[in-house]
Amino acid sequence: MFQWNSFLDGEGRVTNPNELKKRIFRGGVEPSMRPLVWKFLLEFFSFDSTSKERDALLVKRREEYRVLKAQWQSVSIEQAKRFSKFRERKSRIEKDVVRTDRATEFYGGDDNPNVDMLRDILITYSFYNFDLGYCQGMSDLLSPILFVMRDEEEAFWSFASLMERLGPNFHRDQNGMHSQLLALSKLVQLLDPPLQEYFGQVECLNYFFCFRWILIQFKREFVYDDVLALWEVLWTRHMSEHFHLYICVALLKRHRRKIMDEHMVFDTLLKFINELSGHINLVSTLHGAETLCRLAGDAGAACIPPGTPPALSRDPGAACIIPPGTPPALLVAPAQS
Repeated sequence: MFQWNSFLDGEGRVTNPNELKKRIFRGGVEPSMRPLVWKFLLEFFSFDSTSKERDALLVKRREEYRVLKAQWQSVSIEQAKRFSKFRERKSRIEKDVVRTDRATEFYGGDDNPNVDMLRDILITYSFYNFDLGYCQGMSDLLSPILFVMRDEEEAFWSFASLMERLGPNFHRDQNGMHSQLLALSKLVQLLDPPLQEYFGQVECLNYFFCFRWILIQFKREFVYDDVLALWEVLWTRHMSEHFHLYICVALLKRHRRKIMDEHMVFDTLLKFINELSGHINLVSTLHGAETLCRLAGDAGAACIPPGTPPALSRDPGAACIIPPGTPPALLVAPAQS
């Protein structure tokens, strides 16, 4: 933990962002401070902004959100009949949000207003970023943010900031996902050659069994509170902006003996990976990933080509659809727990 005020100057600027990120990487963020600190980590707030500037930005963004939301709320039934893209996206979102994290108290029960907020933010985002729109998995990324923010407008803009980094994961051509899976393959080759050789023998070098891990940043793999702690570690980008790939390697190495001894092929490997959900220790996983990142050093960084997400520059024209031929097991159905 850290003393937040010790990082601020008299006007509220963060004086040492790198040290702050290091502290968060090591010790996390106090839950009561997350609504504020996450805005900095997601770059909704600039570290060199003053308290007054941030207050003014929030006022501005709240009004902008209301305008965006009013755009789709004003679509009449007659308009909707002639607006197929809107109908399709709204329908997908409505189906997904009622199955997203309903086992948590915040989203549980009937007629839950938080589920309504989840829906409204996602529909509004599909208007804000119409080219990207909505894909399965986005409700998973928004859910913890809304849980932390407890505010519709602030959750929207924080989510929009996150999607500036993770939007390529949902692009039509899937280049963002493929580039990360390729980088993961190179890291395994560097850090565990026998495991890489095994995956080659069973024709699993595409690493599609890690698809969900990367797509939604391990949202399904850890218990809810651990997801919050993990994400703020990733968002610091303290050791690497691709630290999530080292987490993938750490998890694979931890289970390498079982994978190889049981001669797992793609189907059994994917089943095994999915069944790890909710049974992964966060602390040991982070320690393992940090060790691997240090061990890999510059050679590890060289495995990850420039532009690999979340560093990939945003392409505003990249639509969000699932390409034909994507294995059904890889698609992300909304989580209920």
